[in-house]
This record gives sequence, structure tokens and C-alpha cells, in this order.
Amino acid sequence: MEAKIQKRSLGNSGLEVSAIGLGCMGMSFGYGTISDTKEMIALIRSAVESGVTFFDTAEVYGPYINEELVGEALEPFRGKVAIATKFGFNFQDGVNTGLNSRPENIRKVAEESLKRLRIDAIDLFYQHRVDPNVPIEDVAGAVKDLIQAGKVRHFGLSEAGVQIIRRAHAVQPVSALQSEYSLWWREPEEEIIPTLEELGIGFVPFSPLGKGFLTGKMDTSTTFDNKDFRSTVPRMSPENLKANMAFVDLISVVAQRKNVTPAQIALAWILAQKPWFVPIPGTTKLHRLQENLGAASVELSPDELLEINTASAGIAVQGERYSGGSAKMINR
Repeated sequence: MEAKIQKRSLGNSGLEVSAIGLGCMGMSFGYGTISDTKEMIALIRSAVESGVTFFDTAEVYGPYINEELVGEALEPFRGKVAIATKFGFNFQDGVNTGLNSRPENIRKVAEESLKRLRIDAIDLFYQHRVDPNVPIEDVAGAVKDLIQAGKVRHFGLSEAGVQIIRRAHAVQPVSALQSEYSLWWREPEEEIIPTLEELGIGFVPFSPLGKGFLTGKMDTSTTFDNKDFRSTVPRMSPENLKANMAFVDLISVVAQRKNVTPAQIALAWILAQKPWFVPIPGTTKLHRLQENLGAASVELSPDELLEINTASAGIAVQGERYSGGSAKMINR
């Protein structure tokens, strides 16, 4: 990478990170294979050298092994990068047994994550999923205590609705919301994004490449290993992939004209929406990392944005975002 990636501020929080972050989940969880640790450490360090300062993990990825990987990889760069991790689940013998955002569990997870990540303070600590059994005020209060104790710097929410965001923010300012957002999942535009703008909260889109779909590397014959969570995603069944190809065709046309890749158009589109959006595409491949980071220097003109928005508004997405079962697992 010749140019370093520009920085962005997540809302009014004072948390400044690279315009594109790196989602680390897939290195150890969710896609059927666990990648070679040495290779992944090298990949994460290459990201730092290319200007990435924002890395996303969670205790549930593995569980635990992804945080350990990120901690080892980023140890030489302590203080120079921001690490986001998440709480909100219960584990028995390494198996996720469901939601748990009780304050005592939040405190326990913070201590354990700090050790695995080899840091003194968690830069951004998200509630991974809203826990209907724990008032969000109690969750925000527990994180507020951790911030006052110097163990956490910023509070985040993931996939939370408007009322939860408002209630949490009233107790402890929320620095960022992480939710799925891409050209083929635009639901946050209705209520979530206007609320974030009003409250000065940053937005961190996950699956900005539609779990790989918007890269243009899949076709109607693409199948997934049964250990790959995408094998359960209705939107990625063969018949729905075929119907949804219209999205890929659309961005491919723009990409060819600009001499960039479909993935770069999909990421550049997100970056063009608001200056406080920071997508976190994940990858296990160095050439994909560099391709994704290249999106930061792709400029979409107002006309091109209008063209993409107009055309994509006319495409009806086929298939649900998650199957009922995997929503219980972790809708990632």
C-alpha cells in the first residue's frame, strides 16, 4: 500500500481510527476452518503496516482463541492501535449457552479479555447482543464503572434498536454501534442511522461485503462447507444467490468503469455515506486485505452514488439475513 489510510472519528466520542478496520472473527470462527496462527499474526501485522488502527474481536469467537490471536499479533503495537471486543454470553466448557449481560459477568469478561488481549484498557467494549433479561441501564452502568476504573475507554452496542441505544446513551455515552450494513442490507437507514447522527454515535458496519457475496467471487454454483455458518444463511441458498446476483452485476458495472474491484465499490459506497462510518471487512488473505484497504482511496462521485442507490433500490433482496438457529448462535 503506497498511501496510509485516512482516519475517521467515531461520532463525538473522541475515538479516532483508520477509515477501514479489520474484522478478525473469520480467522478463528464461523467459516468452518481455523486459520494458521502464524499466518494470521503476519496478516494482522501487515494491516498495521498498511495503516489499519482498528481491530475487531470478541470473546465468543472461538470462544477465546480469536482474542488470544489478536492480543499476540498486536502486542508490539500497544498504544498505537484500537482494539474492540465484546461481552454478553455465557460459556460452559467452552460452549456458548446463551446471553448473559449481568454486571458481574461484564466485569469478569473485561478482566479475562484484558489478559487475553495483553492490554491495560479495552479501547471499545461492545455489548455483543442485547440481553432481554438485563435492563440496558444496568449494562451501561457496569461499563461506566469499568471506564471510571480505567479498564475500558469506550462503550459500544451491537445490533441494538433505537430505544435501547437511547436508554444506554443516557447512562453512559455510547461511542459506537456495530450492526450489519451493506448495499444488500440497508435496514439501519430507516431509524438507526438518523438516531446515531442525532446522538453523535459512530457506526461500525460489519459484513460490509455481504459475508463475501458483494466481492463478486460467488456464483449460483457456490456451496459452503457444513461448518461454514453461511451454509445456513437463507439469503445464500443457491436459488436466492441467483436472484441476488443483480447486486453484484450492478457494482461490477461501476467497478469495471473505474478500473477497481466490486469489493472496493461496495466498501467505497459505505465510506461515502457518512464521515463517521467505519466498516470492518474481515479476511484471512493478504491480497484481499490490500484490496479492501484500497477502497479507502476510491472516490465515488455524486452521480455514481445516485446511480448505485437508484439501481439497488429497484432490487428486492431474496432470503432472510439469518436462519432461526444461527440467530441464537451469534448473528454475525
